[in-house]
Amino acid sequence: MDATTTGGHPPSKKKRSTRHRTTIYALSHDILSTLFSFLDLLDLVRCSAVCKSWNIIISKSKLLQTLYCKQQKNSGSTFDLSTSSERLLNLHLQKLAMDCHRFSMQEGPINVFQWKGHSVGVDQCRMKTGLILTGVGDKVMRLWSAENYKCLDEFSLPDRAPLVDFDFDESKVVGLVGTRICIWRRNGKRNIFSSREGLFTRGLCMRYVDPEAVVGCEDGTVRLFDMYSRKCSQIIKMHAGPVTCLGLSDDQLIVCGSSLGSVSLSDLSSDQRVAALRSTNSGGVRTLCFNPSSHLVFAGSTAGYVSCWDLRTMRTLWNTRVSPNVIYSMHHLRSDKSTLVVGGIDGVLRFLDQDSGEVFSRCIMNESSSSISNSSRDSYGVIEVKKARRLSEDTRIDLIPKTSRPSVRCLAVGMQKVVTTHNEKYIRVWKFNR
Repeated sequence: MDATTTGGHPPSKKKRSTRHRTTIYALSHDILSTLFSFLDLLDLVRCSAVCKSWNIIISKSKLLQTLYCKQQKNSGSTFDLSTSSERLLNLHLQKLAMDCHRFSMQEGPINVFQWKGHSVGVDQCRMKTGLILTGVGDKVMRLWSAENYKCLDEFSLPDRAPLVDFDFDESKVVGLVGTRICIWRRNGKRNIFSSREGLFTRGLCMRYVDPEAVVGCEDGTVRLFDMYSRKCSQIIKMHAGPVTCLGLSDDQLIVCGSSLGSVSLSDLSSDQRVAALRSTNSGGVRTLCFNPSSHLVFAGSTAGYVSCWDLRTMRTLWNTRVSPNVIYSMHHLRSDKSTLVVGGIDGVLRFLDQDSGEVFSRCIMNESSSSISNSSRDSYGVIEVKKARRLSEDTRIDLIPKTSRPSVRCLAVGMQKVVTTHNEKYIRVWKFNR
């Protein structure tokens, strides 16, 4: 075949030209600035967090400052851009974003996106920087996009030992596998680094802040593991009973709960428990989280109670029974001081005020409403889009079919979204609209 039969172009060149795709990175800074100028304030804040180059373009164009000043002027407030620092502007924008986050969870419409992400039941999830990591069940962890729900990567276990817990950051995945800590590289050559077998007794939970992972064990101890030397560097006796959940702050404060119902504190400079928060006598502690912005610790119990302590005074601020059954998981945005999301065995997603413990919203999925997303899926099937509905205080939970409220085994909170896993094949992302 000669060139004339292909419209005057060699076949190979035509084939290559059809594969060429233009990405957004091909657009100039001026064009991107023009596109960003059509966004509202909150969407512009989100764009500034997408990547470093977008952040630079938005900062240099002063779009955030201009939009914020315009909004303040329309609301009757005053904000003098010439005398206000960038730090002050960022604080104003952060408060605006947190207010929008809370209001959407309190009143906004809710869509639930679900897909079959694993071959068997999965009951763990983590969400960071627009990514979701799920696992525990079928010997593999999968990394998903929180925007289009596509599988971006997967990490297989090195042997038949069970995966107990995991976490991840921009460069690695860290997992508690049997009686070892394993590390998977996310970038470059795929390697699995593993500690020696039997460095600790049966581990029940794990958290880490680079370079150390902390494992809560069945014998009541917390074991510190250095991920670079691959050795157990410290053992701290925290409880008389099993350590069931952990929290780890950036300044190396360890908070852990026990099946006996107590919460204890220590830090990496000590080899023993340094403080114990008063037991609530409300069942064993099943889950907890620590808010570094407000110095508050929240714990969920097997009896359905959520408790809150202030670490600055070591006082109990509130203790509220929010569910008749076990609380499995709770989480909040890192910089959010207002909203705590709680899930448990009854399958109801609850939203609490961090200051008072008041439940201000309850949600379940509406099983009868369903549609198929247009987003293409590879080997993991299609995405179903369902509606969620809010429940009133007097709603009889036991009369709602369990298909609409499978137990929430784990949850993670992002900006105006919550990802949940239910010890089944489905992964669900709840999106709360303004």
